[in-house]
Amino acid sequence: MTTGRSTSESEKKSWRRSLPVLARDLVEAGLGKVEMLIEYQLPLTSMRADVVLAGVDARTGGDRYVVVELKQWSQAELYEDDEYLVLVPGVYRALGHPLRQVEKYCEYIADFSSSLSEHPDAVHGVAYLHNAEDFDVRDLLDLATTERTRLFTKTRRGGFLEYLRGQFAAEPGVDAGDRLLDSTPRPSKQLLKHAAAEIKDREQFTLLAEQQVAYDLVQHAVRKARQSDSKEAVIVTGGPGSGKSVIALSLLGDLARHGHTVLHATGSRSFTQTMRRHVGKGSTRVQNMFKYFNSFMQAEKNSFEVLICDEAHRIRETSANRYTRASQRTGRPQVDELLAVARVPVFLLDEHQVVKPNEIGTVEAIKSQAARLGIRVHHIPLDGQFRCGGSRKYEDWVLRLLDIEPGGPEEWSGDDHFEVQLVTSPREMEETLRGKLKDGYSARISAGYCWPWSDAQDGHLVDDVRIGDWAKPWNVKGERAVGDAPPSALWATFDGGFEQVGCVYTAQGFEYDWSGVILGPDIVARDGRLITVREANKDPDFKRRSVTDLQYARHIRNIYKVLLTRGMVGTVIYAVDPETQDFIAGLLKSDVDAGRSQ
Repeated sequence: MTTGRSTSESEKKSWRRSLPVLARDLVEAGLGKVEMLIEYQLPLTSMRADVVLAGVDARTGGDRYVVVELKQWSQAELYEDDEYLVLVPGVYRALGHPLRQVEKYCEYIADFSSSLSEHPDAVHGVAYLHNAEDFDVRDLLDLATTERTRLFTKTRRGGFLEYLRGQFAAEPGVDAGDRLLDSTPRPSKQLLKHAAAEIKDREQFTLLAEQQVAYDLVQHAVRKARQSDSKEAVIVTGGPGSGKSVIALSLLGDLARHGHTVLHATGSRSFTQTMRRHVGKGSTRVQNMFKYFNSFMQAEKNSFEVLICDEAHRIRETSANRYTRASQRTGRPQVDELLAVARVPVFLLDEHQVVKPNEIGTVEAIKSQAARLGIRVHHIPLDGQFRCGGSRKYEDWVLRLLDIEPGGPEEWSGDDHFEVQLVTSPREMEETLRGKLKDGYSARISAGYCWPWSDAQDGHLVDDVRIGDWAKPWNVKGERAVGDAPPSALWATFDGGFEQVGCVYTAQGFEYDWSGVILGPDIVARDGRLITVREANKDPDFKRRSVTDLQYARHIRNIYKVLLTRGMVGTVIYAVDPETQDFIAGLLKSDVDAGRSQ
């Protein structure tokens, strides 16, 4: 199994200190044959549980699993009396309660492992603070345990051994371990398919690790704002598919149901329209909860309790556009409006998805404006990866390929969780992806903006994207369908979208199983790296002289980063430039050779 990341020295130290303790406890409990699955990777994510114990159920004889979250803490206390947040000496930010963390891991494993579909109760979990006495973590003991989860300390080691004996028979657990490891992951619950139910039932999504911390921290800030008339902002950062929008919808549904004044806002027409259509289907009230970032130009300070700014990398310099009245063109920064309008503004963003010249949605821009306004800011980075099949390795490969992260392009050596293919023509790409559609997967083709974009003519889209003898139209420009082609905002999610080539503005914020990406002549390989070619791009936003070559290059690299990270199962690539095609082929050579040998 590959994880796409090296092991840090702190992790190695943690293993050396914690794993022998757990192994010794198993032996002393008479359970030395129970399997220990160390650093178990949760299906379709890069999240890892410290240990999953696998064995034979002491009562039923079936498979039994216990997720163990190992903590070396010797002291801990609740963060501002919040039962879900914890402070640990030497760590200068709030952490999640380990019992809540392991509870979510149990839910997720049971939900996404097909071998457990008929037996979800076979998974239980413990948080084991093996260095801590009860007195030194007494605050943490108040969180109620459940039938599925328990918390043990050094003081309670005897109880832990009894617990283990109650879970497992003294028989080999290798078969149970293999069944879990070989279990086919059930497809991820994609955001849009369950968004409508999310408003009514938050349990449609299971939040994990830092996702849950971000959720709990916002809830804490909301309670504090209501009780003490305070104001705080929360920034949540993460790469593609790390769960930002899942957090956003979870918060929206829960806060609304509990009577808080809350709105959801984005800077993306496609994303907002899709949310309105899916989440607010049949309810004008729910549809009205989804706004745009420029909706708050005239809003009073602290008009409502919470504003959830999803896709916040799309925050612009100002909210004014060509339709804005002269009296409203004050030059006020858009981020200032968003910070001011709610008691708790929440920003969810990926800085590598800033793709337009006037977009300024970065952590620094938000923090700087918040500091000027005297607003306290919490920042939660999401480390998990849910899109790209859970392959952080693939996202890192893309970032280095595009020179967004240092190190330069590297060979793609393969990953158990994600597939990368290079095709020799756009026609082969289309045929490959049509095969995926027939197999029940979702798929789309997108490209850099390197071809003209015509208006529809006589009720038909124009085949503007032409490469050799292959041609396809761009996605629809406007908000009305053209024939079988869905409106622009629904290209990524509605039937008929596969027949058009999508641009970054219709792909951003969405996911599909298989992503076909055409690298246009605006990014080419020369001398071992990708360079940008400004004159090959047709986007009117980049024609302005105010956009420098450096800004252009940064945005083009971010655009292709967005396009290359839409797929959940795999990506199919074709480069128009022959030298670039050969360059990519060289990077994928080892993976191709490995596939041929199988």
